[in-house]
Amino acid sequence: MVIKAVSEAVSKAVSKAVSKAVNSDIEAGTEVRGACADLPELLVLQAASLDNPPARHTPQTSKMANNQAFESAITVTPVDSHRYTAMLDDAWCIGTVPHGGYSTAVLHRLATTHFALTHPTQYPSEPATPISMQLVFLRRTGAGPAVLTVRDTKLGARTSTIHVTLAQASEKKKGELEDKIAGYVTVSPASAEEGITAPTAWSLHPPPPAGSGAGGTVDLGKLGLSGRDGAWTRIEPPFSEFRRAAQQTEIFGRDPATAGKGPRVVDQWARFRPGGNADARWTDEAVVYLADMFPMALDGFDTMGEEEAGSEQGAKFWYPTVTLNLDVKKRLPTPGPRWLYSRVQTRAVRDGRTDLDVVVLDEEGDVVLLSTQVGLVVSASRNIGKRAMKQKL
Repeated sequence: MVIKAVSEAVSKAVSKAVSKAVNSDIEAGTEVRGACADLPELLVLQAASLDNPPARHTPQTSKMANNQAFESAITVTPVDSHRYTAMLDDAWCIGTVPHGGYSTAVLHRLATTHFALTHPTQYPSEPATPISMQLVFLRRTGAGPAVLTVRDTKLGARTSTIHVTLAQASEKKKGELEDKIAGYVTVSPASAEEGITAPTAWSLHPPPPAGSGAGGTVDLGKLGLSGRDGAWTRIEPPFSEFRRAAQQTEIFGRDPATAGKGPRVVDQWARFRPGGNADARWTDEAVVYLADMFPMALDGFDTMGEEEAGSEQGAKFWYPTVTLNLDVKKRLPTPGPRWLYSRVQTRAVRDGRTDLDVVVLDEEGDVVLLSTQVGLVVSASRNIGKRAMKQKL
């Protein structure tokens, strides 16, 4: 009874804050944060009301201060057992729209938080982490508060699947929320993944650009210090003010002078730089952001657009994600690696729609993540337009 009463009280408080924010000029985020201020104590009260309170796993997060800018940006706050709030950060946007990989990282954190708080006994020995995500980006999101909802679709011994939505204020229907992103996340604890492991003889084809090391390997120490190694060089992402999310990584790739033009196979090494911190490390959440971060591939589309539309300065195109599928092959250690490699490939660009396949490897050459997505190639004005991105719930 105590749990039910507390949950209802929290829901009413947040609903009141949401309603007030929708129908006034105040910042919704302040209202929601105020309504949720006592949530930690309420959750403790819920646990204390049980005769045998279960052990609760802490969501798998990076405790390193070096990643604090990212950790703050993907914070998920519980409202009740299946509702949460988040504050999408402008620093992780493309134009006025939060970067798709960043939004995916928020939903990754949602999944780990949900199982830690709502299903702590489902996997009692260790945290459950996402092994697969299938997301549909229904409408453009905006920097500001968001409501995250979870529906338990299947709770199993080895894997569990939840349906997730990220909702924000409707741009067309004042005072209403609408789903912006929806999809499924499948989680599993590492110890539950048992079965055969077999070599497949898979390798990158064509091989990546050569570095200065034996057999063409890249000397990452040299690359990081000098910005060059063999055919590799530090890349300055184009239109960085528009593509602010790209400023959170340091990208190295083939020298553009020898890379050719247009969509192609793109190879990159990347270091995580949230908030400009040079000591940050890649984490499980950060790698799903990386799966959607490939400025050199987008630069190929920009080059084609310049040839077609003239030499007008500024970002001409926006590349919103329509669908994104992630297959997580390897959990990252703590602390995570400094470097990750990505191979990005586009097979066809037709009628403003493109495909993108991404393979992420670690320094040992192990596959960390596979990603496929459908994206659009549209005018940058579709991102900004006359939109006033002061999002309210």
